Amino acid sequence: MTARRFDRRQLLDAAFEKASSDDLGDPTWQEGLDRVLDDLGSTAQLNDVGATIAETEIVNLLANRLGIIGWRSSHPEVARGTITQPVVICGQPRTGTTILYDLLALDPTYRAPLTWEVDNPCPPPATATYETDPRIAESQAVLEMADVLIPGFSAFHPMGARLAQECVRITAGDFRSMTFSIQYEIPHYNRWLLREADMAPAYRWHRAFLQHLQSQHDAERWLLKSPAHLWHLPALMAEYPDAVIIQTHRDPLQVIASISALAAHLRRMASDASSVASAAVQYSDDIFVGLDRSMAARTDGTLPASQVIDVQFEDFTADPFVVIGGIYDRLGRELTADVEARMREFLERHPGDGGGAGSRYRFADTGLDPGAMRERALDYQRYFLVPSEEIV
Repeated sequence: MTARRFDRRQLLDAAFEKASSDDLGDPTWQEGLDRVLDDLGSTAQLNDVGATIAETEIVNLLANRLGIIGWRSSHPEVARGTITQPVVICGQPRTGTTILYDLLALDPTYRAPLTWEVDNPCPPPATATYETDPRIAESQAVLEMADVLIPGFSAFHPMGARLAQECVRITAGDFRSMTFSIQYEIPHYNRWLLREADMAPAYRWHRAFLQHLQSQHDAERWLLKSPAHLWHLPALMAEYPDAVIIQTHRDPLQVIASISALAAHLRRMASDASSVASAAVQYSDDIFVGLDRSMAARTDGTLPASQVIDVQFEDFTADPFVVIGGIYDRLGRELTADVEARMREFLERHPGDGGGAGSRYRFADTGLDPGAMRERALDYQRYFLVPSEEIV
């Protein structure tokens, strides 16, 4: 029964009706969508709630794409919008990228795409109503419902309509995004995305999305974040050759344990077959693919040393403001007293749990061999001087 729900024609018709348009632009979205739909109807093992969630999400993504293209067609000046030296946080998942992103986004000289405007970008947000747009409350209500459906999820990953949103939610509009493979067990799509897909169209769409957002509310300098960029640095740097990359680093075994627990927790909303061990099978390979590519990007010149800032998770948890001060120094920017005070207030309200090892997740739950994983991680740890953490 679930497989019949994922009919491409029906989903497209629903999106066309919602957006009052049928122009999806370049057909780059088609292959990814078809691959997602194939897996959602089979390997994802969705329950009825999960099928409804997936169906709604796909229609919304298509409708947003339609709306952005429609706005762009009627406002051709949008395509001339410039994006200069974006700062992109792209460490492995569960390495402090989110809290670092949230803190840096408190600096008003940066603009981060916020959850409410990414989820509902049409019409583009306007300066006059940027703080009062009714979409903010609508987005917050949806997020609060998600936390009801997945109790405790916000402890893994803070959510808020006014919080900065990840780029995977943007590239999802071209259906080339890790957002799908963390929410659902879709191994065929995931393999295509990481090993076969041409990501250039996804980054072209990413630029078009940012141009859309800044068309009525200017961005002096974009601040962006997604662990997924680490797997596709050549495509990212081809689209944004002047980008400054902040790469966070942490013991890969803790990364695997944490992301596997997060994925299993998230997938439980959509499937009754979710487990940490099943997610760990995926991430025990995916994580190392990303780490290997991050090393290659340094050695082959894809990522010039002058455009990258490395941050150790251990250093950040020990003293975040020493690390943040170092980032500002490398960026040639001033960390003002007012911005630092905002950051400190945010940290007081969101203290975290030092990474959550032993409380929210345990490596033992993955079912993986820690010795084999440690051996696999050694090249990365030696290259970036990443310390090993105690494994529980």
